[in-house]
Amino acid sequence: MLVIPGQPGKDMCDPHLGVSRRALLRVGGTGLFGLSLGQMLGLKAQANDSALATGGPGWNKAKSIILVYLQGGPSHLDLWDPKENVPDNVRSAFAPISTKLPGVKFTEILPKLAQVNDKFTLIRSMSYTPNGLFNHTAAIYQMMTGYTTDKVSPSGQLEPPSPKDFPNFGSNIIRLKPPKEQMLPFVMLPRPLQESNVVGKGGTAGFLGKAYDPYTLYPDGDDMDMAKMERIRIDDLQLRPEVYATRLERRARLREQINSLMPRMDEAVADYKLGEYYDQALGLIISGRAREAFAISTEDDATRDLYGRNTFGQSLLLARRLVEAGTRVVEVVWPKVANSDNHSWDHHVGLTDRMKKQSGPMFDAGLSGLITDLDQRGLLNETLVVAVGEFGRSPQKGVSTSGNGNSADGRDHWPYCYTAMVAGAGITPGAVYGESDKTASAPSKSPVHPAELLATIYHSFGIHPETIVYNHLNQPRELVKAQAITSLFV
Repeated sequence: MLVIPGQPGKDMCDPHLGVSRRALLRVGGTGLFGLSLGQMLGLKAQANDSALATGGPGWNKAKSIILVYLQGGPSHLDLWDPKENVPDNVRSAFAPISTKLPGVKFTEILPKLAQVNDKFTLIRSMSYTPNGLFNHTAAIYQMMTGYTTDKVSPSGQLEPPSPKDFPNFGSNIIRLKPPKEQMLPFVMLPRPLQESNVVGKGGTAGFLGKAYDPYTLYPDGDDMDMAKMERIRIDDLQLRPEVYATRLERRARLREQINSLMPRMDEAVADYKLGEYYDQALGLIISGRAREAFAISTEDDATRDLYGRNTFGQSLLLARRLVEAGTRVVEVVWPKVANSDNHSWDHHVGLTDRMKKQSGPMFDAGLSGLITDLDQRGLLNETLVVAVGEFGRSPQKGVSTSGNGNSADGRDHWPYCYTAMVAGAGITPGAVYGESDKTASAPSKSPVHPAELLATIYHSFGIHPETIVYNHLNQPRELVKAQAITSLFV
């Protein structure tokens, strides 16, 4: 076996990128045309690899991303894909309303988003066929990583997070496109991904190592505590008064000298990338940039009210502050665990009352506030915003699709058709991509798999979706086995 030492992609025109599956296949085929491997590498040094740097609409437009993750699976029929002239057990209890776009209707639950949908694109044809993915944990893992796991129980429950897991897409992005500012590269808030007692699955760097894990900001307080963002604690980013920055840097140099005398210890912990993690944390503590970004209390009342004075709204406001300060990836997880009641999107029972009084108003104010604020500040041009859940809800009310019980006005899990929203970073404003059929049961036009949405995110950062990463067994794996939907971009 021929082994080429060094980091994959180091000698390419885009040194931050790895190697694509397509490129590897071409290496194997060069001998057929009389080219040696050395000759081929020489040619690659002279010209860009078209398989990696494809360009095209939306390519490399995003500098940051805010993923609004609607954990629990909201009902598309009751939000932004209402259907008329359908049976009563399909039709939403909420009246359809007009939006800024002629012929495009939302339900009365989203009056504020209806007034800003000229700034984003709706994907009404999200869809996948479940294979152990009817329940939240497995579906969340797929949405966040682009992969399904080997061990999926019939119910969809998975094992806890493991260092062998595929990385969250945010971890891949900050590894391949690290931020230029001395800032937290990847932040997840205000709670972990969770179903029942499986916490954090799909939310870590997995086999990339802990250096690429997100910084998690999970304020103290119950999920129903709407004021928890007022009590943000960032003690690990705080420089103690008695430790001056120069003194801390001097300690770091001393640490480096000691480490240079301990190569065996360095080798033992190399897989954990602790040195890189330590250096990153040191820079953050000294700069104070992250602490300033977390100070949402410095925002004026009008801006805070725009987002909504609740956990979700203030989390989105903090997300805007973070990307403004230089954070590359922010994932805002809906602040109520899947498979729960009250503000959860998991509306098996009491959908009408819960969505109208709880989840709906918070979502409408928060997301519309984020889009409006980013646009007014000129940040929407370079910030990709994605709002999506792990699936939608069943067109028919009161039926069971996942083994759960449902009330007469409840809807069960439905991965065959649902809606996502994308905005910013070159995304076409004021558009609808794809269509659902008469009952929103399946796409009637342009289906989009969750892996294709992830591929589109990578594309927007100038990262080819087929870029190769190496897992814990040093096996090559694509970032995602899908192609970007470039027609979403202008």
